[in-house]
Amino acid sequence: MQLELGGKCGIVTGASRGIGRAIALALAREGMRLALVARASDVLDDAVRQTGSADAFAIGCDLRQAAAPAAAVEATLARFGAIDVLVNCAGATKRGDFLALTDEEWSDGFALKFHAAMRMSRAAWPALCASRGTIVNIIGVGGRVASAEFSIGGAVNSALINLTKSLADRGVRDGVRVNAVNPGGIATDRWRNRVNVAAERNRTTPAQAEELLVQEMGVASIGTPENIADVVAFMASPRAAYMQGAVVDVDGGMVRAL
Repeated sequence: MQLELGGKCGIVTGASRGIGRAIALALAREGMRLALVARASDVLDDAVRQTGSADAFAIGCDLRQAAAPAAAVEATLARFGAIDVLVNCAGATKRGDFLALTDEEWSDGFALKFHAAMRMSRAAWPALCASRGTIVNIIGVGGRVASAEFSIGGAVNSALINLTKSLADRGVRDGVRVNAVNPGGIATDRWRNRVNVAAERNRTTPAQAEELLVQEMGVASIGTPENIADVVAFMASPRAAYMQGAVVDVDGGMVRAL
């Protein structure tokens, strides 16, 4: 399927590794001109090189800082003159016992994942209106399924689902499509850290810990970043023109609720 993304301009946050990097590479293969945004400048530069595109560049910044999202949007407009696609993928939240999580950890979880996505969307909105563009938010199934060990992430993800729906409602009037993807268990550095913690806690090997986690999730296997990237590329494209406010679970069947 031709996704008709060639020559379009976009921003991918959290693009230095994992799902964000896979999304950036998938969009670059479709011919998009891209700004890749993340904190880790050296790893981000490697991601830009991996795209193999002369039309990709890095913006190293900390999106937790209130002024950073607008600066990233301004830098993209200065380079490309337009924004057709914004993929909000930055953000990680700490797992752990609710009673042990600090105010600082809660604030950090919302700062990078929720407030960064909100500010990026707000800053890019006029350009997206002009291009009749699209936003794709990368959220997570923890926003649908509560877990005692994922109270920060669950709260942040639920808030992002609501923000997606709110912006989609505004987008009907302004001509901006807004949708989201909820990844399940995906083979990233965060997943490997989770496996290692479980292995240490249960005194098993990492392979045994991963097998047990997969069984607990009720799926056949964990996914790959590329599984998410393929769905995002479609949702960002004109082929998904009638999708508005959709929140798509890409989780191997983990979420069974309606």
